[in-house]
Amino acid sequence: MPPIRTALTLALTLAAVAPAAPAVGADAPSPAVTVEEARLDRAAPQEILRRSGFASLAPEFTASLAKAGSFAEAERTVARYGTGLWRRAVDRAQGRGPAGGDLSRDDDRPLYWTRLALTRELRAWQPTFGMTEEGRARLLDRLERSSRGQDAIRYPSGKGVKRILLTGFDPFTLDRDTRISNPSGATALALDGTWLRTADGSLAQVETAVFPVRWQDFADGSVERTLRPHLPEVDLFTTVSQGRPGRFDIERTNGAWRGGFPDNENLSRTETVPVADPATQPQWTSTTLPYTAITAAPTGRFPVYDNTSVTELPAGSGTPVVRPGGPTAGSVARAGGGGNYLSNEIAYRATLLRDRLGLTRLPGGHVHTPVLQFGAGNTDPATGAVTDAEFVRNRLDIIAQVRAIVAVAAGYETPPSAG
Repeated sequence: MPPIRTALTLALTLAAVAPAAPAVGADAPSPAVTVEEARLDRAAPQEILRRSGFASLAPEFTASLAKAGSFAEAERTVARYGTGLWRRAVDRAQGRGPAGGDLSRDDDRPLYWTRLALTRELRAWQPTFGMTEEGRARLLDRLERSSRGQDAIRYPSGKGVKRILLTGFDPFTLDRDTRISNPSGATALALDGTWLRTADGSLAQVETAVFPVRWQDFADGSVERTLRPHLPEVDLFTTVSQGRPGRFDIERTNGAWRGGFPDNENLSRTETVPVADPATQPQWTSTTLPYTAITAAPTGRFPVYDNTSVTELPAGSGTPVVRPGGPTAGSVARAGGGGNYLSNEIAYRATLLRDRLGLTRLPGGHVHTPVLQFGAGNTDPATGAVTDAEFVRNRLDIIAQVRAIVAVAAGYETPPSAG
C-alpha cells in the first residue's frame, strides 16, 4: 500500500433517463486499450477469471454485440451484460447459484477483471451501423455504471425500515501486485441488498455500489451523480476503503486536496478537489457518523480508532503541518484523516454533498478497513498464489466487521457534533 496520506484507502446511482441516442455517422476509430485493460493479459487476472467461472462472459458479450443492428440494440445489450455482471458478482458473494470455480465466494476480483474484459471488447467492437466517439463513450459509461451497481440502488417504501447506503472501491496498486483484492469492494458485494438488525433493534436494508480508482471519474461527478438521488431517503451512508494495516479508522475530517498518487490508469492529480461551485467549496468536511459509539462497540477482531489527524497549511503559512486534533481555523487542506487520495476524496465529496443538500443531521462519513494481507509465505507477487487461507480469512473478518460497524452506526438517530 502507498503511505496513508497518499493512498487509496478507501470505499452508491442516478437511474436517469438516458439522453437521446447520438447521431450515427462514419465509423470512429476504435480507442486503444486502457492501462487497466492491458493488465488483463497478465497471469493473475487470467487465473482469477478461470477459477471464478467468469472467463466466459467476455466472449459471450462479444457475440451478443455482433448481433446488434442499431445503437439502441447495442445499448440494451450493454445494459443487460453490465447489470448481469453486477448481479452475478453479488449473488456469488452471497452464496446464491453455483460458485463457478474454487475461488472463495467473497472474492471481489472477478467483478473487477471481468468488467475490464467487457470494456476492452466494447472499445474494439466495430458495428455494421457505424459508431461515433460519442456513442462509444455513452456505451462505455452505461457498462461502467450498471456493472458497479450504481444504477441499481432501490429501497423499500414505507416506514419502519432504515435505509443504509455503502460504497466500496476497485482493487488498486496493481502494478505492484496484480493479485490484489480490495476488502471495501468485497464488502459492497457481500452487503448489497441485505438486511441487518441495527443497534437500536430496528431493521435496515443496505444498498451498495463500487467506484473506480480513477481521478477523472471523480472529476466528472460520478460520486455526486450516484449519491444525490439517494441521500435524502437514507438514514445513514458510509464510504468505505482500504487503509492502514491491522486497524479500522473512522475518519473524522476530510480535506479538499488531491495529493497526486497515481491511479489505476497511472495518472496523477495534484490540485484542489474539483467540484461544482468552487467559490463556496470548504477546505474541510466532517463525519457525522457516531464515532464514539462505533469505537466503543465490540465489532470484531481489529481495533477501531476515531482518527482526528489531518495535514494542513496553517493560515498564512506555506509549510504543511500535521495536526493530530484536526484542522485549525483558516487552514488549507493537504490531507484529511484518510489521506489525500481517492478514499479521502470520496468521503469529501459525499459529505460535501450531504451539507449542500441541507442534510446536516444525516449520519455519514468514511470507514477505513485494515489492509488485506496475504498469508505468510505468499507475499511475493512474482511467485505467490492468487489466494490462500489467511487471505480469505482476513477478507471475511473485515467484511463481517464492516457489517457490525454499520449496524452500530445505524442504531443512533442523532449524529455527534462535528469537530
